[in-house]
Amino acid sequence: MATGTSLAVPDAGPDTGLGTGLGTGLGVRPGVRPGVREWARRAGALSPVLAVIALLLVPGGGGGAQGGTGGTGTVADAASGLLVLICLVRVVRSGARPLTRAAAVVLGLPVLGICLAAITSSDPGASLPGVARYLQIFVLVPAAVLLTVRDRRDFAVVAWALVGLALLQGAVGVAQFLTGTGASYQGEDVRAVGTFGATDVMGMATVVSYGLVIATALALGGRAGRARTGALVCAGLLFVPLVLSFSRGAWIATVLTCGLLLVLSGLRRAGRVALVVAALAVVLVGGFGIGSDLVEERVTSITQVTAAPDQSVTDRYTMWAAAGRMWSGEPLTGVGLKGFPAYRDSNASLALSSGSDTAGAGAAFARQPLLSPHNMYLLVLSEQGLIGLLALAGSWLALLVAALRRRGLVATGLLTWQLVDFFYADIGGPSTVLMSVVLGLAAWWSLAEVRRA
Repeated sequence: MATGTSLAVPDAGPDTGLGTGLGTGLGVRPGVRPGVREWARRAGALSPVLAVIALLLVPGGGGGAQGGTGGTGTVADAASGLLVLICLVRVVRSGARPLTRAAAVVLGLPVLGICLAAITSSDPGASLPGVARYLQIFVLVPAAVLLTVRDRRDFAVVAWALVGLALLQGAVGVAQFLTGTGASYQGEDVRAVGTFGATDVMGMATVVSYGLVIATALALGGRAGRARTGALVCAGLLFVPLVLSFSRGAWIATVLTCGLLLVLSGLRRAGRVALVVAALAVVLVGGFGIGSDLVEERVTSITQVTAAPDQSVTDRYTMWAAAGRMWSGEPLTGVGLKGFPAYRDSNASLALSSGSDTAGAGAAFARQPLLSPHNMYLLVLSEQGLIGLLALAGSWLALLVAALRRRGLVATGLLTWQLVDFFYADIGGPSTVLMSVVLGLAAWWSLAEVRRA
């Protein structure tokens, strides 16, 4: 890491339960845990980041179609813009170099593919909103979060804020299932979607997954005590709305990520957590029968790729094939940002439906157009080409490798979940801005320079 930068963590303070028990590489000294006044002061300093998280509780929110490069934006998006502006003012006033060279390269790498795809697009003007969206999600907001978080205690405040958001959204989702006021699924309004509505059925699942991964990492990596017990309780509570979201991609990503965290944390401690999770699953789904028939049908559908797949699976694979054809036509730079909808029909087979049905959760029946391949890697490959994919994926992998080197379970878990989920989803909807906060939080652990105590 480069030296002589204002990003150095001055005094990380006492352990907050965010490490793995094997050392964190952050030069942490033992000490007295902060009191309520200290946490309140830190929350005030972190208010621009916490505002983005809190505003995701606002119902509805619009926020653009799947693919994430258009739409009207949300209040959380506006708050993320304010976060970037505040961070920019602080950097200008300090007069110091804000990022280390390594951080600047890793976070700035996606700019190469984004700008190149826009310049080489057949309609550069139509690509400009996509440029702004990608820079917001993958460059500007993560950098602003990295610069706003100062030490491990700040990291803990933001991490627990994400868990709190997940608990609130999950509570709304469980209530929707129990009262039949959720989004439509198999002819019943039982799909838990939180405050995101029927047009963003992945929103609550994403938020709850983030919270569950963080809580699991804290439970596995923290010292025995109230914080670790609280993390275990939160993980158990978040398991329920995740199941009721009926989101296959979120299920797969969460299972794989938690499995990795169990391995990294050590088998003895991990075994107890695994037993608790297994018992909870048996009691809730097997004993009480919470959504058991619907869950069984959804799990079975994961393997039904060639034998009688449902229409959503057919649409997904048809769009994946279409994205591959777009890339083969423009292998280096793609068809241009926001280009997938325009090129979709000319590259897709007749198996593709006109859209997906949405209803419930306070919304009337509507047909939602399929504007992306529902695979982030294929979306980037088709619109930005091989150069864009290597730039974006290279940045993400660099963050993951650095998080593993620094033994940060929270950062490793969040990055792993996102990279796995990208095989089944892409950016789009109000919850997308939370992804940028998560990337920024993980980037702090991976890239922040530390002055050892």
